[in-house]
Amino acid sequence: MKRFFLNLVYICVLIRLFCCCSIGGIPGSAENEEIIERYEKYEAETNVSDPESLLFLVGKMVSETEINFEFSQPVKVVSLVFDPILTVGSMEEGATITVHLEEYLEPGTSFVAELLVENEWGNSISVLVPLRSRNNRVPELLINELRTVYSSSQSRVEFIEFRIKTAGNLGALRVFAASNNRNPMIYQFLPVEVKAGERVVLHLRTLHDSSRDEYGENLAESSGTDSSPTARDFWISGSNRLLRNTDGVYVLDQDDRVLDAVMISETQDLWWSNNYIAEAADFLFRQGAWKSSTGGICSPADAVDTSEIRTAATRSISRDETAEDTNTAANWFVTATGGATPGLPNIPKI
Repeated sequence: MKRFFLNLVYICVLIRLFCCCSIGGIPGSAENEEIIERYEKYEAETNVSDPESLLFLVGKMVSETEINFEFSQPVKVVSLVFDPILTVGSMEEGATITVHLEEYLEPGTSFVAELLVENEWGNSISVLVPLRSRNNRVPELLINELRTVYSSSQSRVEFIEFRIKTAGNLGALRVFAASNNRNPMIYQFLPVEVKAGERVVLHLRTLHDSSRDEYGENLAESSGTDSSPTARDFWISGSNRLLRNTDGVYVLDQDDRVLDAVMISETQDLWWSNNYIAEAADFLFRQGAWKSSTGGICSPADAVDTSEIRTAATRSISRDETAEDTNTAANWFVTATGGATPGLPNIPKI
């Protein structure tokens, strides 16, 4: 109704201007300009956008104690509840609701916000927003070793090993495997402090009751297949295969910045047979995280060649730890039989 009224007013203005012109009036006269100015002012003040189209856009942590909730229109907060309970110090309202928390959360802590807001017309919307606290202490790390095959259904031991270069916290870091095209994010870390020189092994299936996540000081707590007494072991629940011989593996922080990546392929074709692998190659190239030896977008021939690992269950795809990282296949090799070393230094390239 409000939009109809405004359009009617505008049509009347146009008719008045047309009549003025037809009888020798001046379209730019002060009276006509005043009418148009009044219309534009009324339009701005009443917001001709549909008041029913109140939408929630996004919720995110922008600092260690500050959260933004963005809406399609200015709103006021009716209620805000956190689970677990958090204390709100202050709040700023508008199209973006900014909430300042009084307490500090560990980097990457998971919590939920339940928010009820309304706009100036009384239309309300309720949203349930899962959040992770801001991690400003992200360590430098490298993907260091991959195992993509297994010997039997009883000992599926695919894993991704990371080498930690600087101290920090892994909270909220996300691990991706592009071959899982419907849901490429395969893991997200909870808060855990790590030290420079540590190794972290992410096991991609959980088949044993003894497979425990090692968030504390005891690095020998887990005794599942390929767990290490000297590295931190973490386990993805379930038994689905999440890593393949042709894949793109990478780690993102909360700003979608790539911390490290590796592209692997069991063929040396000119281009990728799957669009989602090609998209991963393009994304990692644009992020400066993986490239061909000539500096271009990675093709299968520019990825780490995994053709000889198809049936070699005791081999792994390993980084040459003695070489400077170039974000290319030149840093990687497939180990000899029995060469997988989860949680330990890689066997030097022969």
